[in-house]
Amino acid sequence: MTDDHSLKRHIDGEAARLLGKAIRERYPDFDVEGYAAEVDARVGPLELKDRVMVMAESLRARLPASYPDAVAVLVASLGEGLVEGGGMYGQGFHLMAVARFVEEYGVAHPEASLPALVEITRRHTSEFAVRPFLVHHREATLALMRACALDPDPNVRRFAGEGVRPRLPWARRMTEFVTDPGPVLEILESLRNDPSAYVRTSVANNLNDVSRDHPDRVLDLAERWLRESPTPETAWTVRHALRTLVKKGDQRALALLGATGGEHVRAEAMGVSPAALDLGETLTVRVDLVNADDRPHTVIVDYRVHYVRADGTRRPKVFKWTTVELCAGERRTLEKRHRVRPISTRVHHPGEHLVEVQVNGVIKGAVPFELRVRPAGERP
Repeated sequence: MTDDHSLKRHIDGEAARLLGKAIRERYPDFDVEGYAAEVDARVGPLELKDRVMVMAESLRARLPASYPDAVAVLVASLGEGLVEGGGMYGQGFHLMAVARFVEEYGVAHPEASLPALVEITRRHTSEFAVRPFLVHHREATLALMRACALDPDPNVRRFAGEGVRPRLPWARRMTEFVTDPGPVLEILESLRNDPSAYVRTSVANNLNDVSRDHPDRVLDLAERWLRESPTPETAWTVRHALRTLVKKGDQRALALLGATGGEHVRAEAMGVSPAALDLGETLTVRVDLVNADDRPHTVIVDYRVHYVRADGTRRPKVFKWTTVELCAGERRTLEKRHRVRPISTRVHHPGEHLVEVQVNGVIKGAVPFELRVRPAGERP
């Protein structure tokens, strides 16, 4: 997902005008230009979520006083459904305000709001807006999500998996599902081998969330899914769902994904180039993997970069590399390019960093490199 600073530019007077014109086709009294002017005047200094709230507030003042009547107007104005995978990140940013309208003003009217969330999802997304309904109307909302998991529309099936994620990014944490993921896992059952990669990605992300708090429960489920549904789609879902456990070196997760013989594999001739680089440049990591066993093995290879922190200590971040099938006695050279670039979630500090190679969850080798972080405006 693009960060708020990039998305917020889509929420302005022009977005309000686009939404207002669609509404006026169903509700002739709607003041399109007044709506656009008010939004444009208010959103300037605001970030994404506050901008969307301005659009929702300004809608409330211009739609029928009765919430069911107001949401009926909005649903009627939504337009055509999305192609698979379109979602909020492809088009229809102005519909964020419609979802927020339901989230803010519709919790007391689940009979009108829950069907509206499904219709919004067909054109945009309701994964954030559904959260308060799961809190205040748990059983009715879970029933809706179970039905959505069986819907012919992949956007709606994805909504079923994404809306109940315990740790959905940029959304309120569903602490009750963090504690007991049972209702979440029930919804995901019918989506384990969904034909849509868009849906399966949501299922895997959800299970990855759950694995942080209930690893054994997710591993039990993954083992059963692989046994009961031996399809490429289920295998893909399980592999992506277990990615955090694999990065942590969980041996049961690694075994479920077919990893064997990590104890027989050595990492030799490990090196990085350049040995020192500036922030924004690319580091190349090389290593020879040697299978010292007389049997072939499949190994999952990751690498960890230990970033220097402000206090001089280092903190590791695990990155995926590859899965390798090594014949008995085979030596295989691997190479990986890693760009050390500025990102919004990490402050880079100069100093000696470290790269480690991890095979089937076990550290096999390490090599340092120096990162230079130059003051803004200073040329190399």
